Amino acid sequence: MNVIEKHDFETVIKQYKVFLEQLHNKTLFVTGATGFIGSAFVKMLLYYNSLFDANIEIVALIRNEEKAKEMFSKFALNKLTFVIGTIEKLPIISQSIDYIVHGASITSSFDFVKRPVETITTTMIGTQNILELAQRNRVKSMLYLSSMEVYGITNTESSKVSERDYGYIDVLNVRNCYPVSKQMAESLCIAYCNQYSVHVSIARLAQTIGSGIDYNDTRVAAYFARSVIEKKDIILNTKGTTTRNIIYISDVLSAMLTLMVLGEKGNAYNVAQSNEILTIAETAEMIAHNIAHDQIKVVYDLKDMPEYAVNRNLYLNLDTSKLEKLGWNAMVGVEEAYLRMIKGIKR
Repeated sequence: MNVIEKHDFETVIKQYKVFLEQLHNKTLFVTGATGFIGSAFVKMLLYYNSLFDANIEIVALIRNEEKAKEMFSKFALNKLTFVIGTIEKLPIISQSIDYIVHGASITSSFDFVKRPVETITTTMIGTQNILELAQRNRVKSMLYLSSMEVYGITNTESSKVSERDYGYIDVLNVRNCYPVSKQMAESLCIAYCNQYSVHVSIARLAQTIGSGIDYNDTRVAAYFARSVIEKKDIILNTKGTTTRNIIYISDVLSAMLTLMVLGEKGNAYNVAQSNEILTIAETAEMIAHNIAHDQIKVVYDLKDMPEYAVNRNLYLNLDTSKLEKLGWNAMVGVEEAYLRMIKGIKR
């Protein structure tokens, strides 16, 4: 752990220990365990185990054992079991599972366009395999990590988007293989909940940023961070009018714990920092001025939007009141989130 990660984990553990205590002596199965969110969740549980001898067993589905061992090398691994495989061809899981966190997914917009078939099949076949595992084990709870992209293009610039406010998605646009497959995966979750009584809830995550994100991640937040670290101007190829929430990783972790314990089965919950929302351009200008202290600037080099990008006119401001009624609140604002991420991913 770096200093930022340690602080993030300790903050979540202190504030949400009552939920963590529900996981004592239980076995959790985590997919996407070497991804940004999955790895942070596993690390936090391993750290919690070391502090409180909680005997939480973690079964992590991974594709690359060498990468996983390096990623978790700073932790005691006696409570961590690696299962090598994919969600599309799920290996036999011999352990009895109490909880499932399903976060494995293709997440790169570039891949959505270049590998749309794999984007769809990974989500659809993989999610059904995990739901089958949940059904066989009669898990106490399964949490599916979905995306704010399921809402599509909404017409709610004057109000926040609740869990029922769906917009328009062009199913003939190949880029939309991701949100459409996420919608169908959510529908599968509800189907298994209703037909087979699988206790599953859904977290619709805003763009998640924070310490632990890969330095070379292709998404815009990581690009902003690299620009500050490398002292290079931020180049925007559009006017940057896309507007959507972000969420910091520690707030995601606390939301996950909340939903694992208190989430109602068959329900979806928005997970976002909803107190402030900025356009891409406003975010870039804030970073250049407040975080980089004007040592870099924002340059607009307007070009045609690449085919893998989200709609440039997108405005999506998530309403998080449903999750907040369970006692959760986002604690980290946009500027602080970027500041922590930049400190946490310095090479």
